[in-house]
Amino acid sequence: MNIEPKNLGIIGIGNMGEAIIKGLIEFAKLNPSNLHVSDIDPSKLNAVRDHYQVQIHSNNAELLKNVEIIIIAVKPQQIKALLKEISNNLSHIELIISIAAGIETNYIEKLIEREIPVIRVMPNICATVNAAVSALSKGKYMTAQAFKIAKVIFESIGPVVEVNEELMDVVTGLSGSGPAYIFLAIEALSDAGVLLGLPRDVSTILATQTTLGAAKMVLETGEHPATLKNKVTSPGGTTIRGLHVLEQLNFRAALIDAVKAATERSKELRTS
Repeated sequence: MNIEPKNLGIIGIGNMGEAIIKGLIEFAKLNPSNLHVSDIDPSKLNAVRDHYQVQIHSNNAELLKNVEIIIIAVKPQQIKALLKEISNNLSHIELIISIAAGIETNYIEKLIEREIPVIRVMPNICATVNAAVSALSKGKYMTAQAFKIAKVIFESIGPVVEVNEELMDVVTGLSGSGPAYIFLAIEALSDAGVLLGLPRDVSTILATQTTLGAAKMVLETGEHPATLKNKVTSPGGTTIRGLHVLEQLNFRAALIDAVKAATERSKELRTS
């Protein structure tokens, strides 16, 4: 399924908004003439126009005249003001997609006061390299056709899963924030190599490729991570010694608590 000749608008060009633009044009092969973007920062608009040849608009009302589908990619704290601003310009809109952390579909539906299909999506920054994973949850007025369109859009940047909306805050804490946890782990592994004498570039390649390879093994073998871990862990060997230290330092609990804290913050964003 292809979303053309639908016209798609993206409101907000942060890191995630630009990652989606890149995915749609470079991987989904969306014609840039069908992609419209708006932002309060003229320099961002000019940059994405020059790089991707998309259509840019300095105000949201102008963008809305040209599209049938919109992706809201502003910060959660800006959602209320944005929806009030655009609510009178949505009569022809066929689908609203929100990637704002913590914002529920019923909140959007209530503010726009229209029975338009709304879907909440949590992608992640790995969309930049076509390796995101996006979770989708349907709003009250979602149709089969609108859901298919949303899937096509986000499959352009990686795999998609559907979850019940009450679990979307958990998704935010796990896969939405997750790349940062992994970046930190890679940085720490690289630092360890440097501390012990490896050149920085070599250490970073080793840490990064090890992380990538381990993830690929989980995905491609279908085996439980614990099973794969045990395959690397020889009796009395180096790996079990390292794992023992990680367990002593509550590495597992630290990751669990990080996801829990980020999940709680996602919930807080609804009231901040």
